[in-house]
Amino acid sequence: MTSPVTDGGERRPRAGRIRRLGVRTAPVAALSLAGALTLGAAPAATAASAASRVSATAGADPLARFHHQRLDWKSCVLGPDDATGKALEAAGARCADVTVPLDYTRPGGRTIKVAVSRIRATDTAHRIGALLLNSGGPGGQTIGDPPWVRQAMKEVGGRYDVVGVDPRFVGRSTVLDCHWPTGTMIRGAGTGRAGFDRSVALSADLARRCRDHAGDLVPYASTRNTARDMDVIRAALGERRISYLGYSYGSYLGEVYATMFPGRTDRVVLDGVIDPARYGPRLLRGTDDAQWHALRDWADWAAAHDAAYGLGRTRDAVLAAVERARSAAAREPLRLGEHRVDDHVLPVVVFNGLSQDNPEAFGDLALAVRDLRDAADGRTVSPAPWLADTLRFMLTGHDSAYGSAQTAILCADGTAPRDPETYWRDLRRAGTRDRLMVPVTDNINPCAFWDAPRERPTTIRADLPALLVNATGDPRTVYPGAEAVHRNWPSSRLVTLRDADQHAVFGVFGSSCVDDAVNAYLAGGRTPATDLTCPRP
Repeated sequence: MTSPVTDGGERRPRAGRIRRLGVRTAPVAALSLAGALTLGAAPAATAASAASRVSATAGADPLARFHHQRLDWKSCVLGPDDATGKALEAAGARCADVTVPLDYTRPGGRTIKVAVSRIRATDTAHRIGALLLNSGGPGGQTIGDPPWVRQAMKEVGGRYDVVGVDPRFVGRSTVLDCHWPTGTMIRGAGTGRAGFDRSVALSADLARRCRDHAGDLVPYASTRNTARDMDVIRAALGERRISYLGYSYGSYLGEVYATMFPGRTDRVVLDGVIDPARYGPRLLRGTDDAQWHALRDWADWAAAHDAAYGLGRTRDAVLAAVERARSAAAREPLRLGEHRVDDHVLPVVVFNGLSQDNPEAFGDLALAVRDLRDAADGRTVSPAPWLADTLRFMLTGHDSAYGSAQTAILCADGTAPRDPETYWRDLRRAGTRDRLMVPVTDNINPCAFWDAPRERPTTIRADLPALLVNATGDPRTVYPGAEAVHRNWPSSRLVTLRDADQHAVFGVFGSSCVDDAVNAYLAGGRTPATDLTCPRP
């Protein structure tokens, strides 16, 4: 859901591909998972409590060897073409691998590695502590993010060790790869029952590939285990408490960590807030109105720039160009370079272009729609760079590991309906009213064919002081979700960016009002006295 910048993270996030709920630029499209969690007071019984009982019985910390490990900090550069490593090194970062248990109920068993990067505090006299980052996904790489986050933090950045983490099975950590022919589980439902049946077959096949190629890892891909990894990282860094900045899916990870490990967080910023009552394998279900709002605003922009993109001089004309391409793809796949784009793929391309509210992202989507329209009209098309990148992500196995990890996390966190007819009924309710967004947000995915999660969902605590940030028009983590979390956390404060269809705000959108509020909280440790509303710059 959360959707991205370049994989390397060497520059700050802009419009994205289909990768995450949120922040970066790889195709991050649909994390549409139904609500698996409810806000409440006490966490569910878990492997962590089981580990505590083992500890009480044995009289020793079963995770002691992980908590007290010595980290080998070294250069982040993996080779001559490693842009992420070079950007980290230029910013003064060092990297290390943290050893964690694969299965926390068996800490003496198999281990995996979690890769971290760190830019150390320069203002050591006023050092606050470590700030751990997660920029979304799930499945998004965060190890390359400390340089741009440190820049966004301005003067307060020097008071923190800024720590990027590639979560378990992601990026430079131990990899989970199901050897998929695609980088994402997300597809549109297609046209009619035949199209939906093709979606069902694809989802079943992707689930089977994960059982065949990564069946030893997928049961342990949950957010709860990622939170446990975070606490091992905290201990290995020598910190009693950590501060945390999480975007998109990273907001949910922060909610889970603060619930499972109360008293171990200091300052917590959640940007692009997920309501845990809606989190699960169908997280995007019900967000179609927000998607359409963002699409219409983009169409207004494209109409105002008709001289550059030629999609029409009115919103309706631009939206008609989108529909012309979609309906043509439903009749016969469109040819764009080496790729064929049908009505399972085209809606996801449009969906994926709608997470960032800025001229660069809008221009990328406008060029993509122009290419799709031209292909629909029978012209020979060599796709523009953003579209070419998105199609490569969706239609080849180049980013198989990304989609594999993202799906494994979602499916490990909650259950999805197993009967395809459930999804078919949801799609039929929309009928012909929406042939673009609902077929993406309400479609079946591989979690329908997954083994049941090993743990119950987390019941999120209700007493966490945190700073919440959300734009009113966020098409991924919709604003009512942030309002719901705020209502359930009386000690939280909500910073609202008005009139922006923007997913992820702090350090990304360019709102000094939002950035200053976050930095003041990170510096002083006190949430604002009241909620804050920031106008669109």
